[in-house]
Amino acid sequence: MEVILDTDAGFCFGVNNAIDIAEKQLQDNKKTMFCIGEIVHNEAQNAILQNKGMKTVVQDDLKHLKNAKVLIRAHGEPPQTYKILQDNNAEIIDATCPIVKRLQEKIKKQYADTKNTDLQIVIFGKHNHPEVIGLLGNADNKAVVIESSQDFSLLDFSKPISIYSQTTMEEEKYLAIIEDIRMQMLQHNNTNLFINKSVCRQVSKRVPNLRDFARQNDVIIFVAGANSSNGKYLFNVCKDVNNRSYKINAIEDIEKQWFADAQRVGVSGATSTPMWQMQEVAQFIRNMQ
Repeated sequence: MEVILDTDAGFCFGVNNAIDIAEKQLQDNKKTMFCIGEIVHNEAQNAILQNKGMKTVVQDDLKHLKNAKVLIRAHGEPPQTYKILQDNNAEIIDATCPIVKRLQEKIKKQYADTKNTDLQIVIFGKHNHPEVIGLLGNADNKAVVIESSQDFSLLDFSKPISIYSQTTMEEEKYLAIIEDIRMQMLQHNNTNLFINKSVCRQVSKRVPNLRDFARQNDVIIFVAGANSSNGKYLFNVCKDVNNRSYKINAIEDIEKQWFADAQRVGVSGATSTPMWQMQEVAQFIRNMQ
């Protein structure tokens, strides 16, 4: 049985950058560093950083963190978070993904330039997702978040719309929702739809590559944290083309009967799954033979 590692898998640039920043800060300073939310939706990677001195906190904890060192993860945060931390004299370690940061700035500028007009700023993304909360904050929480056409009641199709996407949304779905909005607006003789290309290319390119990888192997073992929405989505990409796809959180979840009669086993993972964890899983499967 041949075990193949998906070389396109592993941390995306934004997550990798945030973890590198966190590890450097923890190495250079023995002071406890607080992270707002999980730095990555992967239990194994979080445990490593926690053992080095990082503590995960939630928004409600921020008001109590006086003179603390606080890391902002790749998802980013709304302006209000920065204000709270500055008021508390916190040392801010900003590890926001550069792609997310540019998107925040673009939305902030458009809101400032158009807030006295009837333009609707629309964000295609998951309600209450950390990145979306940060994007909303840069529009003074006046933008409209839609996740599907079921949210169209929140829009006025007779008025101009400028649409953005959460960076990790599926590009095909973003293009489809844009077309649905365009058709609704045309019913009002409205062509004032402004489209912003904000889906991360590194994430969107993974889907066609992952489909090919899933087809090329008899069995797929997909490694992802329990809280990773990206992991759920990408695992379903595998499952759609290869019914013998199994999602695991750790080696302990692997069942030997999955590999019956398999000649090729592919190991892949979410953008929040570290390569070292996938390598461990691949080696474990090889040793089972």
